[in-house]
Amino acid sequence: MKYIGAHVSAEGGVSNTPLEAREIGAKAFALFTGWNTRWVSKDPSTQEIDKFKENCELCGFKPDVILPHDNFLINLGSNDPKILNLSKKSFSDELRRCELLGLTMLNFHPGSHKNEISEEACLDRIAESLNYSLEKSKGVTAVLENVAGQGSNVGHTFEQLARIIDKVEDKSRIGVCIDTCHAYSAGYDLKSEEGYKKTWEDFDRIIGFNYLRGMHLNDDKREHGSRIDRHAEIGKGTLGEEFFIRLMSDPRFDNIPLILETPNEAIWAEEIAWLYRQIKS
Repeated sequence: MKYIGAHVSAEGGVSNTPLEAREIGAKAFALFTGWNTRWVSKDPSTQEIDKFKENCELCGFKPDVILPHDNFLINLGSNDPKILNLSKKSFSDELRRCELLGLTMLNFHPGSHKNEISEEACLDRIAESLNYSLEKSKGVTAVLENVAGQGSNVGHTFEQLARIIDKVEDKSRIGVCIDTCHAYSAGYDLKSEEGYKKTWEDFDRIIGFNYLRGMHLNDDKREHGSRIDRHAEIGKGTLGEEFFIRLMSDPRFDNIPLILETPNEAIWAEEIAWLYRQIKS
């Protein structure tokens, strides 16, 4: 079964997010559990935590279809000791908030070397930072998101993601989220039938579908291999409708959260409904 949703706003409190997701016909959703542009966020109150769990149950959302995202300041591969320490502390806090809310995953962008250290050193540092943070928490899987490869960001190839996974000590608490726009911009040909087949064969060989915990469904405003991250509405970008039609009938992507991050939230309900209509039994 496909679980399609979107990254909904937590304005007014995280307890509102399941209700917002239900309103747009979602069967999965993503959220920020705190501020997305601050190092430190307050933990939700006991009342807010209870209301969140109550609304999740009311709307039929179990933890395995909820994919929270960490804040955008975190860089677990930084060469700057101050930024690295802030990142590790902030990521540990993000994991703890997920734990408090009864969530089991935390999605994050791997990090950036800022042209200050080698790519390999950055990837290894990300794994070291993950080991530090995972040891201070329990029950929450850190979910690596592939990136487009813009600037000095790492995690745009399956090999880079695999290197991080290889050096994480607790393999049961590391996973992957594939963003379709990022993958296409990074050079993976998801558009053609042949390219689609090869991309997922490579993913399974290099990383393994056993690590796939979710996907971000975004079309791409830029051309294949651009290394630029610009999301487009479903079917309105360079990936096009055929890719999403093919994906919707691919059973390898059943039973994980498939999350829209397309730029026009006013049409998320339409996009979700359209994607569900493409599913062929």
